[in-house]
Parts: sequence; structure tokens; C-alpha cells
Amino acid sequence: MINACIEAFVELQGWLLAHLLQPVLLATGMGSYLEMAFDGIEFFLCGVLQITAAFLLLRPLEALRPIEVWPDRKAVRVDVLYSFLDRLGIVPLLVFALLAPLFGSLESWLRFNDIIPPQLEDLFPALEARPLLSFLVYLCILDFTEYWRHRLSHTFRWWWALHAIHHSQRQMTLWTDSRNHLLDDLVGGAWFAIVALLVGVPPGHFVGLLIVVKTIENLSHVNARLSFGRFGELLLVSPRYHRWHHAIDLPAGRQYRFGCNFAILLPIWDQLFGTQYRGQTMPPCGLRPGPLPESAAQSGFWRQQWEGLCALAVSFFPANGHGKERQRE
Repeated sequence: MINACIEAFVELQGWLLAHLLQPVLLATGMGSYLEMAFDGIEFFLCGVLQITAAFLLLRPLEALRPIEVWPDRKAVRVDVLYSFLDRLGIVPLLVFALLAPLFGSLESWLRFNDIIPPQLEDLFPALEARPLLSFLVYLCILDFTEYWRHRLSHTFRWWWALHAIHHSQRQMTLWTDSRNHLLDDLVGGAWFAIVALLVGVPPGHFVGLLIVVKTIENLSHVNARLSFGRFGELLLVSPRYHRWHHAIDLPAGRQYRFGCNFAILLPIWDQLFGTQYRGQTMPPCGLRPGPLPESAAQSGFWRQQWEGLCALAVSFFPANGHGKERQRE
């Protein structure tokens, strides 16, 4: 059954390339991008499957065990738009188009200096016969670096001005994960791709790693009373665990001045670096007025992008001169 599904997926991927993209690329003299287009179709189809699975599995959970019920879900609809732009590859394609010259230069520089990032299989040959284990090790490495990317996005004033768009949502749902400023996506995409390049993630693993991360992030934002239990929440970020990251009011304590529970997949990073808070309640989510106007919680896609740019400008030229206040106040 699984093999049949994989074969059908690959066949559909090949059909879309041959009948939709290949004629256009060849006609415009861009035949060298065929391999890249094939990978892009894979990302698109995986995005369709991921959105479908998230809706079928998580949306009923939100309906059955909601943390909050809102009569007006207008603010949620903009997050659905963000999700389609992100998961179907439109935002990642934009990120790639902007970063491709950088990656090409970096790869050329590495080759010119005889620097070939070793893959895990080179360092530990036994992993070559255990692709699943090697995939999990790469996942842990990337999750560790994603923890620090996320934490730094709350620490640097300019980065927080952009990332605050994600936290402005007061009606948090499974769709909220993709609610980001495009520049924040650009920085995050560059971070993820450069780390993957430097640690030698095989191309065949890259899309799979991205899909796993995105799927767990969908789950961690779900508007449902869902906990993984006392021990389960030590192993994987749950909706309750991550909800404290989005809480309007942060826990008391200097270690939480920029936020708490920054982990994307594995809570152990918060535990190791002193940013873990295991509150048992389900706090209200959102952002107090500060880097963004209060209207950001309800505004549309383009308005939010503009508000993020305005906040970014203010972060470089603060009117009051106070650059070290708590980021979430």
C-alpha cells in the first residue's frame, strides 16, 4: 500500500513536470532549472498533503476540544492565507529566488577553499545503512539551531519587530504557524538552508526535514486542550507547552524577559538553556501594544507586512531611546 502511494506520488510529480513546467522552461530557455522544478513540484505536492492532513486531523480536534471559541473568525482567515502561501511553496520559492545567488556563492567559496561539509554518513559510516536514524540525527541538529534562531528573534530588537507579526494573533489556531512577516521568513529560510548546507544534509533529506518541522509546528499551535502528559511534554512540544510561548503575559523571572519555551520540536533545549516554563493552564495569547499597533491582530496580509516594516524602521531609530525594555511588554 505504501509503495503504491509512493509510486502514484512520483508518477503525478513527473506528469506535472512534463505537462506543465517543462514546456514553459524549455520555451523560455530555462531548461537548466528542470531538476529544481522537479523538486519544487515535490514540495508543492507535499504541501497539499500536509494542509489536507492538518485540516482533516487537527481542525476536528479544535472543534471538539477548543481552548477558546470566537464568534468572529476573521482574524483566523488571514492565517489560512499565510498557510497556503507558505505550504504550497509560494513564499519558499520567493525566499529561494532571493537567496539562490548567496547559496551559489557560498558553495563556490567552499569548493574553492577545498571545504566539503561532511555528511553524517561520512563521519559515521554505520548510518549509511540506517537512513531513518541518520534522518533523526539531522533533525535533532537542525532543531537545536532552530531553537537559537527562534530565541534570537525575540532578543534582537530589529528581529523582534518582524517576528512580532507571528505573535500578534490572539485567535491562535493550527494555521497560526505560517503567520510571519516575509522578511522574517527570508531570514529564517536562509538560516535553515545555510545550516543544512554546512552540516551536509543530503538533498533527499531536506524536504522531508522541512515537512516534519512544519507539521509539528501546526500541531503546537492548535486551538485544542491537548497535552502530551507529564513525560510526553519532555519529549515533544505540545500545544499547551507552546501556548505559553504565545502568552500575552510572560511568566515572572529575568530568564523569561524575552519569552519562554522557544523550542520548535524538542523541549530539552529550553530545559538545558533555562527558558522552559511548564505552566499547566492555557493562557490568553497575543501581543501587548508596543512594536506593533493593536490593529495588527485583525489587519489583513498586506497591512501586517507594512506594519512590520514600520516596526522595523522604529527599531533602528527608537523615538524614546529605550532599547533594552522587555520585548514582550
